[in-house]
Amino acid sequence: MPTVEITRHLYRFFPALENRTIRVPAGSVADVLRAVDALAPGFSDYVLDERGALRPHVVISVNNTIMIDRKNLSDRVPEDATLYIFQALSGG
Repeated sequence: MPTVEITRHLYRFFPALENRTIRVPAGSVADVLRAVDALAPGFSDYVLDERGALRPHVVISVNNTIMIDRKNLSDRVPEDATLYIFQALSGG
C-alpha cells in the first residue's frame, strides 16, 4: 500500500491525519485522494477545485516525480510508492 505524506500545516485542517502513517490502496492519484478523503472528509475539496482538478497552489509527486495529469489525476501510484502532497503558502 502506498504511503501518503502531506505538508505539515494541513494537519491544522485535518487533525485526523496527524501523527499517523497514512496508507491507502494503490491506484491512480484520484483513487488515492478519495481514500485520504475517506479518512479525513473534506480533504479532497481542499486540494481539488470544483471540477476535480488539482488546485494551482497544490503540487503532488509520486516518489520523486511531479504528477503530470493535473486535470484527471490519472498518474499511477504503485504499491511501494510515497505520494507527497505539497501546498504552497503565499501572502503579502
